[in-house]
Amino acid sequence: MKVRRSERLIDITNYLKARPHELVPLTFFAKKYQSAKSSISEDITIVKHAFLRNNIGLIQTLPGAGGGVLYTPGINQATANNYLLDLQQQLADPQRILPGGYLYLSDMLGNSAVLKKIGRLIATQYAKDNIDVVMTMATKGIPIAQSVASYLNVPFVIVRRESKITEGPTLSVHYASESAHHVEKMELSKRSLLVNSHVLAVDDFMKGGGTIKGMTNLIQEFESDLVGATVLVEAKDDGNPTFDHGATALFNVSGLEEAQPELQVNLGNYLEQVDFSLFETTNY
Repeated sequence: MKVRRSERLIDITNYLKARPHELVPLTFFAKKYQSAKSSISEDITIVKHAFLRNNIGLIQTLPGAGGGVLYTPGINQATANNYLLDLQQQLADPQRILPGGYLYLSDMLGNSAVLKKIGRLIATQYAKDNIDVVMTMATKGIPIAQSVASYLNVPFVIVRRESKITEGPTLSVHYASESAHHVEKMELSKRSLLVNSHVLAVDDFMKGGGTIKGMTNLIQEFESDLVGATVLVEAKDDGNPTFDHGATALFNVSGLEEAQPELQVNLGNYLEQVDFSLFETTNY
C-alpha cells in the first residue's frame, strides 16, 4: 500500500534523525513507501529545507550508484551563540566553586537538555571531519562523550586512571596532571580502540591541559590520530604552567581561588574555531 506524502515526510524525518552521518540510498525509501524516486527526491528537498530552517542539521543528496541521502546534525552560529549564553548563565553561580580550584558541574552534566546543547555544539564543530570514535576521561566527561557520540553516530571510549578487570588487557601512559603538580597514569582497554582510528577527545573540565596531553599520548600509542579536542570549561590560572594542548574550550573560567573567590565565566575560543557555513539558511 502506497503511503501518503504527509506520512512519508514524518517517517523520513524520524528515520534520518535516528541515523546521523549514515548514507541511506534513495531506493530504500522508494521501496519502503512504494513510490517513485522522483517523489522521494521531492520529499527529501522538503525535509532538507525544514531541517535548515529549524536548526536540525543539513540534508545532502549524493548522486551516483553509491549515492543517497546523508543527514549531518548541526546548528547555525546564531543558535550556537544562544546556547553558549544560556550555559554561561548557568555556570556563573559563585556557589559552584569547589576546594582546589574546581567547579561544580554535576547538576549540568546530569541534565539531558544541557547535554543535548553541549553535544550539538561539539558535533557542529566536527561535522566535516572523519571521526571514528569519541574519547573521554572518567568520570565526569562520560555524559558529554555520550551526547557527542550520539550526534556523530560513532562509539565512545572511556579512559580510566585504574582499569577494571572486566576490560581485559590495557595500554597505559603516564601524564602530568593538574598543572603538573603530580604524575598520574591513564589506561584504556586494548579492545576499545582500533589502529588508525580518528579520535575526538572531549572532557568536562581542563586545568592546565595535562589530561588532554595524556590522552593525546595514549592515542599515539594505539597508532591512531587525534582529530581534535574540545572541553566544556577551561580554568585560566596565570600562576600555573599550561601545556600546549591546542584544545577548544566552550568557556573559560577564572577566580576559583578559595581565599578570594571571584568567579568569572567568559566564552572560550569555540566560536572562533567553528565553521558554521554548512548550517546557515543560505544553503538553500
